[in-house]
Amino acid sequence: MNSLKKRRHVIKSNRVFLAFAAVTILAFLIPAAQAVANDLTPAELLGKFLFFDKISSPDWMSCATCHAPSTGFTGPIPGINKHGAVYRGAIPKRFGNRKPPSAAYATVSPIFHYDEVEGLFVGGNFWDGRATGERLGNPAADQALGPFLNPVEQNNPSKRAVLEQVAASSYAPLWEQVWGEPISFETAADVEMNYDRIGLAIATYEASSEVNQFSSKYDYYLAGMVDLTEQEQWGLELFNGKAMCSACHPSELGPGDEPPLFTDFTFDNLGVPKNPKNPFYKMDEVFLDDGTPINPEGADWIDPGLGGFLDTRPEWQHLAAENMGKHKVPTLRNVDKRPGKKYPKAYLHNGVFKSLEEVVHFYNTRDVEDWPPPEVPENVNTDELGDLGLTPEEEAAIVVFMKTLSDGYLP
Repeated sequence: MNSLKKRRHVIKSNRVFLAFAAVTILAFLIPAAQAVANDLTPAELLGKFLFFDKISSPDWMSCATCHAPSTGFTGPIPGINKHGAVYRGAIPKRFGNRKPPSAAYATVSPIFHYDEVEGLFVGGNFWDGRATGERLGNPAADQALGPFLNPVEQNNPSKRAVLEQVAASSYAPLWEQVWGEPISFETAADVEMNYDRIGLAIATYEASSEVNQFSSKYDYYLAGMVDLTEQEQWGLELFNGKAMCSACHPSELGPGDEPPLFTDFTFDNLGVPKNPKNPFYKMDEVFLDDGTPINPEGADWIDPGLGGFLDTRPEWQHLAAENMGKHKVPTLRNVDKRPGKKYPKAYLHNGVFKSLEEVVHFYNTRDVEDWPPPEVPENVNTDELGDLGLTPEEEAAIVVFMKTLSDGYLP
């Protein structure tokens, strides 16, 4: 079975999950999105406090520092987006290796698994899928717990240190309301249980209608409430047809009228070149508290993507080589959301491209124009991109269509 057919099969097989995950159909989602923050449940509100609280060491960095609502819950700092696209940690000289993925619509990703029939990995969170959801039953909850303890992100020294900050916060009474008991960290079991509760609360907020709004122009279009312009409609037709975007980013309603999520939750090596401005290449000169360099390989570092994660799991190590260089297919919802028209955003896992126009042109011409070589030349997808034969006008129409996917549209 070729790659395109595989993806379409995976999309169909995921629709049962999507019917469960996107419980509320468009007719209910749009009014809910219009009233976003007014009626969060106590659990959602607790998750929101945790998401925006500066729980770091030193204490200036929150989840929202790298996942801001104004940019679709991804990186909000213009100067960083223009260049390396990777965000500094609580200790400013320390950088990780990838651009922040969107925290919006992250809660609908299935638990990471291998589809034996199709030979594809599906689900999880982070660009490499390592927040699998296997432990807490939700990849977004697993993901939320990672940055707190990561020395190149929020840099807290321990789970207990995180809990102590929450216990001292103004919203500590809300914790007791949600979980039925005060926050505690006296025993190792208490620490583990309550640290997990932080991740679960954040994921609850990320699943709320304040984050997953489904309030784009395209949602109103699917609900029959507005029309697309002629160019937007043409872009949608190309998106679903000649450009083959929908092979990985399905755009149709689900069988129960669930709104499309614009991702099939799989992984791909798109042949993306290195971002030479990625600050991680200089992290051989920046050290952790134990004296080891953050990135011992320096400029020679190659991002292994999914394959690197699989290599850490004995049951999947034999599949690591064929998945090197693959990264998770992101949702295209909010792909152009920004606080102003000239506000810069960065795209793909390393932020190498700085506009949707550049991304679409790369997809269209990767194999027929003089682009930099792929960071990982193995496993590059040549079935669905690289030589699509799109005209400049068709590229422009696809970009215009993708701009209809930003939440907060007012008809």
